[in-house]
Amino acid sequence: MDDMRQSVKWWTHEAGGVLIGVTAVVAPMLHLLSDVLEWHSGGFTQTQLLINLFGFLPMPFLIIGLNQIQRQRAGWPASVGAILYAWAFVYFTYTTIYSLAYSVPTYQALWDQLGWIYTLHGGLMIVGGLMFGVSALKAKVLSRIGLALFLIGLMLNLIVSLLPVPEIVQISGSTIRNLGLIGLGIELLFKHLDTDI
Repeated sequence: MDDMRQSVKWWTHEAGGVLIGVTAVVAPMLHLLSDVLEWHSGGFTQTQLLINLFGFLPMPFLIIGLNQIQRQRAGWPASVGAILYAWAFVYFTYTTIYSLAYSVPTYQALWDQLGWIYTLHGGLMIVGGLMFGVSALKAKVLSRIGLALFLIGLMLNLIVSLLPVPEIVQISGSTIRNLGLIGLGIELLFKHLDTDI
């Protein structure tokens, strides 16, 4: 009976690590693709918003899953940060659905319609992401390079939100942040899929 429990625990741990790793690669890649399509077309399109939606939907589960992997070593600041980041992406998912439903043409038009509440959730994303990322760096469980890129992206998001800059510069923060998440996912997949590589 104990052997069976150990097998189930091992399988759940391994399967969970693989699922989080795959999500950490796929969801940010979809978000990156969405940003490129938005920049290329000069605004929102239905296809771009649908890709964005599928990129945003798993984000809350992704950050909570990443935190779960290192929760015991990272402590409560990482958990609080992960919850804030996850909450922000629940709202951002809503904004994508809103944009689809009301044919919002651009990011600026979306921000004009949603105003301070959108800004508030952007702030929650940055604060939560920084709390999670800094605590995770100290815990030394997740990829340090992935976490460093994630934190650099968040800092760029903060700077860009305070300064009037061209749109291509505005997406640089989310691009670097997403590359960091992809890096975390790739490392997890290497750990859980093939330890002989």
